Amino acid sequence: MQKKLAPKRLIGRHIGNKNGPLFICIAGMHGNEPAGVRALETVFHLLDREPEVNPDFIFKGRIAGFIGNLRAFREGKRFIVKDLNRQWTAENVQRIRAAPTEDLDSEDLELLELLAAVEAEIEASQSERVVMLDLHTTSAAGGIFAIATDDPESIRIATGLHAPVITGMLRGIHGTTLHYFNKEIFNRPIAAAAFEAGQHEEPLSVNRSISAIINCMRSIGNVRSEDVENRHDEILIEYSKDLPKIADLIKVHPIKAEDGFEMRPGYRNFQPVIQGEVLAKDRNGVICSPDDGLILMPLYQPQGSDGFFIVKQIA
Repeated sequence: MQKKLAPKRLIGRHIGNKNGPLFICIAGMHGNEPAGVRALETVFHLLDREPEVNPDFIFKGRIAGFIGNLRAFREGKRFIVKDLNRQWTAENVQRIRAAPTEDLDSEDLELLELLAAVEAEIEASQSERVVMLDLHTTSAAGGIFAIATDDPESIRIATGLHAPVITGMLRGIHGTTLHYFNKEIFNRPIAAAAFEAGQHEEPLSVNRSISAIINCMRSIGNVRSEDVENRHDEILIEYSKDLPKIADLIKVHPIKAEDGFEMRPGYRNFQPVIQGEVLAKDRNGVICSPDDGLILMPLYQPQGSDGFFIVKQIA
């Protein structure tokens, strides 16, 4: 039976009366991460009201926010069939575009629809500069962080979020939005970064996501610095206190559903671990840390393809 396409996934759109960059925000790429969606809803409400309280407010360019995995978001699951944020390779996108709709699974359809929405936004804006921010949360508590590509502009944007920047992440995982959305695909400058705002259900993850979105709008020139309250910097700086400024990925522990992976309880993002420390177990026995470092994104949810990451502070 042919699957029905999901309804429109647009969270909101705001268009300024002066030229400027196109800022695309994606939230809910994993359907059990609602904080970014709630944050975008709030940001669009604030943008609509800002001219009423600040007559001198100027917005340059355009911002659009989308739910990434709409079907999974409605069910509160990370994904329905497979992780949408591991499907963004040129080969996979080509396969999905060429396949009959009835042969596509849930995440194939999500990719197809989201990509069409983003491409339409890029075409409509006609902006020569595009910035994408992918908003996430983690199953473990602990610090916030940003992920950048090797593009200097991506690194600049990620650093401006006042969160630890994790380098090397794109070497350890594949098929993310950060891998796909680049100038080679879209034939125009695109800078992409991801922001991890804290634990999935923590109310402050919404606040931190709001601050990240607003700080990014300021950083890329959608809004002026004088129109952004200092508290957005303070929120992010306070939660990043005592965390590394830059950390590099040294290990990913990939898992499959049949592994029976089980993380030992109580680990938090950026918690120090030592080589040989027992971190988890699966059907083959205990799993130890391969090196001294800091643990990141230990898996405390039923779905996922990465058990944990180990990073090392470099600044």
